[in-house]
Amino acid sequence: MKSPLRTRFAVLIVAVAFLAIPAGGAAHAYWSGSASGAGSGQSGGLTAVSIEPGTPTSSLYPGGQADFVISVSNPNDTVIHLTSLSLNVAQGTGGFAVDGGHSGCGVGVLAYTTQTNAGAGWDVPARVGLVDGTLGITLTGALTMGSAAGNACQGATFTVYLAAT
Repeated sequence: MKSPLRTRFAVLIVAVAFLAIPAGGAAHAYWSGSASGAGSGQSGGLTAVSIEPGTPTSSLYPGGQADFVISVSNPNDTVIHLTSLSLNVAQGTGGFAVDGGHSGCGVGVLAYTTQTNAGAGWDVPARVGLVDGTLGITLTGALTMGSAAGNACQGATFTVYLAAT
């Protein structure tokens, strides 16, 4: 015959086991909900766009101006807005260079007009997968050659260094 004390002890153990499960769950929820500590994070930076060499759409001659088309490449996952394309005077000679076969042509006869797309700027599409976004931009009347340009400039190829902002 079982003693009444032993039966009560068995029931008590079973009751404690059922109560321990929800209490443990509550304790876990409490600790995971009120954890503390320190952490750090960093936002991703943007990679600079690149301006690919352009081609003239018209001839440049003394006293005249020329349009040219460039291609801007965007390696970022977001659209990049360019406000202006200006002459990068830190490159070449005041922002210009001439091909080696025409070294007698002084680039001081050249001028560049900063382009802003009538104040609207340009939106260069974002990269899609592994393909950079690109945008072709026509720079209308951007390059001017002064009337003092000499014969040494005939047939010359000029490099115009640009900076995008």
